Amino acid sequence: MPDPVPAPPADPLGDLAALEGVGSAMAATRDGVDALLRDRGLRRTAPELTAESLLRGAHASAVLEGSTSSLEELRDGTGDATAAAAVRISTDLLSLVPVLAHSPRQVFARLHTLAAKGEVADDQLGRPRGGVGAERLSALGRLLLEPTAAPALVVAAVVHAELRTVAPFVSHNGLVARAAERLLLVARGVDPTSLTVPEAGHLALRGAYESNLRGYAEGGLAGVHGWLLYAAEGYTAGAQASPLRG
Repeated sequence: MPDPVPAPPADPLGDLAALEGVGSAMAATRDGVDALLRDRGLRRTAPELTAESLLRGAHASAVLEGSTSSLEELRDGTGDATAAAAVRISTDLLSLVPVLAHSPRQVFARLHTLAAKGEVADDQLGRPRGGVGAERLSALGRLLLEPTAAPALVVAAVVHAELRTVAPFVSHNGLVARAAERLLLVARGVDPTSLTVPEAGHLALRGAYESNLRGYAEGGLAGVHGWLLYAAEGYTAGAQASPLRG
């Protein structure tokens, strides 16, 4: 009697990527990002543009968290506390790319520490609040270390939504979620020099962004499906906000 065929390894992110319309939407978005970076990025100097993209992203992320500071105020270092937290994250963000490959949870903790330093007690920096938050954060970290057939855009979108809706930290969860998303787009090769501005894409589509996050949290698989379809639109809008476009 032949040995039973082993079941394929579980791939929850791959299963989400296989939901109707998600793969094609993400593929079209990736094609647009690739075209932007290929056609414009190779003819421009990247470091200054990367810095500008990160600053624009910090501003958009801060506004989504309630900041009223302008982009020029962020340039001048005169923004409000939320804007300052977003800038602190953006300044150190790309240094975390190599850490993400082996310790995602350490990255999440570092992002929260950068954002919340001086605003929450030191013993709360980078530490999840409560058992549920700790469990979900650990599960997310393990998930990122597993092989998956899911495209990087799906992985980034899921990490963003998990961190934002689970809200594992005592503060600044939105800033952490959007920073982690950008970091994954860099680390997994979608945007290696971080020239798109996904945070600005979410700000441009703010109503859909916020409603689809609620759907992700409350709507079961249909809500997750809706969020992933929205995320493809958000990333496209983020590419349109790139400093490569002037």
